[in-house]
Amino acid sequence: MDGGIFIGGGGLDYAQPQNLLLSYANRHGLIAGATGTGKTVTLQILAEGFSAAGVPVFLSDVKGDLAGLSQPGSESAKLHGPFTERAARIGLGDYHYRAFPVTFWDLYGEKGHPIRTTISEMGPLMLARLLELTEAQEGVLNIAFRLADEEGMALLDLKDLQAMLTFVGETSAALSLRYGNVAPASIGAIQRRLLVLEGQGGDRLFGEPALSLDDLFLTDPAGAGRINILAADKLMQSPRLYATFLLWLLSELFESLPEVGDPEKPKLVFFFDEAHLLFDDAPKALIDKVEQVARLIRSKGVGVYFVTQNPADVPEDILGQLGNRVQHALRAFTAKDRQDLRQAAQNYRDNPRFDIEEATREVGTGEAVTSLLMRKGAPGVAERTLIRPPSSHLGAISDGARADVIAASPLAGKYDRLIDRESAFEILQARAKAAAHDAEQADEAREFTAARRFSVGDTQAKTRRTSSARSDSIGTAFAKSFARQLGTKSGQAVVRGILGGLFRGR
Repeated sequence: MDGGIFIGGGGLDYAQPQNLLLSYANRHGLIAGATGTGKTVTLQILAEGFSAAGVPVFLSDVKGDLAGLSQPGSESAKLHGPFTERAARIGLGDYHYRAFPVTFWDLYGEKGHPIRTTISEMGPLMLARLLELTEAQEGVLNIAFRLADEEGMALLDLKDLQAMLTFVGETSAALSLRYGNVAPASIGAIQRRLLVLEGQGGDRLFGEPALSLDDLFLTDPAGAGRINILAADKLMQSPRLYATFLLWLLSELFESLPEVGDPEKPKLVFFFDEAHLLFDDAPKALIDKVEQVARLIRSKGVGVYFVTQNPADVPEDILGQLGNRVQHALRAFTAKDRQDLRQAAQNYRDNPRFDIEEATREVGTGEAVTSLLMRKGAPGVAERTLIRPPSSHLGAISDGARADVIAASPLAGKYDRLIDRESAFEILQARAKAAAHDAEQADEAREFTAARRFSVGDTQAKTRRTSSARSDSIGTAFAKSFARQLGTKSGQAVVRGILGGLFRGR
């Protein structure tokens, strides 16, 4: 269908063919439904349609079965009958199997290219959300970022932030006069949260080379948009990390892309699976930011599609901006379920041919109640729609097939090698070494002065000198040991309370 992506329809009891118009695809969308009702297949056929139209896609593979987009499909009974039979029933005459250009990404670097950002790019707001900080702790984190900017120290990875927080703690008296109270308890709480994040694998998210957003907008030689798939089956074990990373990526797109108005087709389509994780226990400031991004990012050519079990998972102000909707079956076993079902039905344009609430409860697997934007952006009448079968493979793929796709990727080797350039940790380490050297020089100078001032025969003076030298030597040895230990992971913990004492005099 010209200018649109065929979603489904057809058949005796179903609507006319339903098409998602590319010129309105950047006005966002919603894919909702209970577990096992077909949300993943809908996501897959939308990704195929956008890719075929030359639109790059970013999505997360929560269950591991969207990797099949990289392989041609085959007959399956998963959609209640052979694919070719369903295609004929809904009027999809040119149906054929094919693979699509895919780029695999993985925060852990196991099932795709490593995907990273830096602490500085993540920023204090997102990081505070990731670490679940209180308002006071977030204030201290902002001070650390501000001080790093003023001192010209880049915050790239977790050890940079840990070193900077230590420096803030040891210089808290001076900093409190400039920025307000810096409580040691807040610093300790942030450090503990960073240790938890590191234990969850979050340390792999931060570092260089950081993701270049341009690499999400690639097309293949034939002009098909590349489908960027983030392996999220392991990442989902840390849901806050998952949600914060996707929100950061969406925010980066919003901040970086220029205004394009209303394009003929989107520049990128972003699918946010398990969207409820973004809003669970989220502070109002964060929800306001998501609403702002959703409202404005469409003018930059990016369409955002939330995928969740229940439309009630999405705040009302954001839900109202999702013009294209595919509602799979909702279960209604409790009074709360029935209330959510009724509310979901009220968000569709009425169709006199059927009751929307009843249809939403009764549609089977692979069916949905759809409402897609029409010409001039008006919402379409709700329709019962038989979802089309995918052209690519439905389900997971073998490790060998995944490895072949990764090896053939245009980004092969670009992000594989971790780079650790000079940043806050190295700068603070250099200062510590310089402090140790200064301490040693001062020790030697005092010994030399004492030797000239007192005669060898003065026993009392010799006793004082020996005692002083021994004391100074201990200080010198400690400074040298500190400088060496700062380069080790265990040393960072051991000397955490000593940094400021060495820096105050510099």
